[in-house]
Amino acid sequence: MFFIPRPSRRHLLVGGAVGALALAATAVLPSTNAMAATGCAVTYTTNSWQGGFTANLTIKNLGDPVSAWTLGFTFPDGGQRLVQGWSATWQQSGSAVTGRSLDYNGSLGTGASTTVGFNGSWTGSNPSPTSFTLNGTVCTGGTTTPTTPGTPPTTTPPPTTPPPPTGTTPVAVNGQLRVCGVNLCNQYGRPIQLRGMSTHGLQWFANCYTDTSLTALADDWQADLLRISMYVQEKGYETNPTAFTNQVNTLVDKAEARGMYALIDFHTLTPGDPMYNLERAKTFFANVAARNAAKKNVIYEITNEPNGVSWSTIRSYAEQVIPVIRAADPDAVVIVGTRGWSSLGVSEGGNSDEIVNNPVRAENIMYTFHFYAASHKDNYRNEVQRAASRLPLFVTEFGTVTYTGDGAVDTASSNAWLDLLDRLKISYANWTFSDAAEGSAALRPGTCAAGTFTGPSVLTESGTYMRDRIRTPDNFPTS
Repeated sequence: MFFIPRPSRRHLLVGGAVGALALAATAVLPSTNAMAATGCAVTYTTNSWQGGFTANLTIKNLGDPVSAWTLGFTFPDGGQRLVQGWSATWQQSGSAVTGRSLDYNGSLGTGASTTVGFNGSWTGSNPSPTSFTLNGTVCTGGTTTPTTPGTPPTTTPPPTTPPPPTGTTPVAVNGQLRVCGVNLCNQYGRPIQLRGMSTHGLQWFANCYTDTSLTALADDWQADLLRISMYVQEKGYETNPTAFTNQVNTLVDKAEARGMYALIDFHTLTPGDPMYNLERAKTFFANVAARNAAKKNVIYEITNEPNGVSWSTIRSYAEQVIPVIRAADPDAVVIVGTRGWSSLGVSEGGNSDEIVNNPVRAENIMYTFHFYAASHKDNYRNEVQRAASRLPLFVTEFGTVTYTGDGAVDTASSNAWLDLLDRLKISYANWTFSDAAEGSAALRPGTCAAGTFTGPSVLTESGTYMRDRIRTPDNFPTS
């Protein structure tokens, strides 16, 4: 569960088109330039809104291997400015932009690729760049692949927009999610917000997560997300890894059948050092990622609330666990816990700068923020607003009550928090969809044993509040 102060996530994207531009070349630089790429391809994809945009670029080396690279291009419109980037060291001089590789993504063998990106602003218009260079080689024309001498090159078309959804559930509409810039985006490349509920510990409240209860969550609550909170300690996973893994997989299936996303939470709290559970995490995530790799509804949360350890320790843990997931499931979003009970460090006297300055070296990841509305107020909200423009955040756990998980609902603070998250399209899961005898529980004590989960009589004050918030219409853009 939780226990101490925390913060939240970020970024505002409004409207915008999704565009793709694919470019390549096979020019050969003199052999004296050992760092030059002798052929390259760049795919440039944008999500735009009034005055701003996010750009993602996939760089593919079609020539000789390189150990470091510099990408160059020019903004077509004088009003376009680079604001903040990731996965490269970015600079802008006039309209000219360069991105230099970092230590972990500089080596590109023949045919290898890497993805980088940035947030930008614009005034006037926002056309896409039409020419790129990689280590001085101009990437021009269509995206080409090497062919036998004397035969024409093949051309890879730009990425296409998926067809319109055939269903109306969150998963049917949004499909496979990904991180684009500082946002969680759907299969159409549009920023979205998921809203849902977290289970309590599976070892204590298994009877709260039945076909009947999850149907109520999906249909009556209209939830987009089920966070599956699997405790590692406290009579959890470490006592019977196989049984708890099977229990998680069953709930993933139940969420999928109802069109909800499943957030698999490796729920660590005490001890706060994630390294204590490193080998358990590798084993667990290797199993669930292999088993669920073909599903589009799975998100992985690799450590719940690290505490009492440095950000560098958490980062090291993440960089050892994420490759295990990626080996089986290369496309799923992975969420990394943050320092100070996932407060971006605020609960231990820090802030998000430590993450911005030393991010996890992996792609398609987000960072966790937790809060409890009666305990965590303006200083936490301020840090979330500040961090949200620089980091992709996901509120995987929050409560309407105090950090103990108990007490009365703080309606004013809860409204302030959820209004902020809604405005910034920050996804969230509320603690908890259970009938625990505590103020944070959504269901009245005895509800799960009785087996009826709909109607106002089964809901607590927090449950009534959260059901009303979650049931408001979703905004899942598809174009």
